[in-house]
Amino acid sequence: MNLEQIMKEKKGTIVDVRTHGEFSGGHVAGSINIPLNEVPARMDEIKGMQTPLILCCASGMRSAQAENYLNRQGIESVNGGSWLEINYYQSQLT
Repeated sequence: MNLEQIMKEKKGTIVDVRTHGEFSGGHVAGSINIPLNEVPARMDEIKGMQTPLILCCASGMRSAQAENYLNRQGIESVNGGSWLEINYYQSQLT
């Protein structure tokens, strides 16, 4: 399932892996902030989220790292790239 389809069907959870400071400066409405360096320590919380996880950050680099890690842990996730792109997709669906 591709990103556009996931968002159109309102499936999954949007997880922003930027720092708390970056997140507080702007983020996708309804997204959850779990900084990349906190992902391993917050696996119990992550496992309770509706999948697939839509991961975003500033450019797509950190979200790609998170996607790789989470998929290896058996958690379905997709790299959404920049949070601004996800925000745009979401605004087009409403």
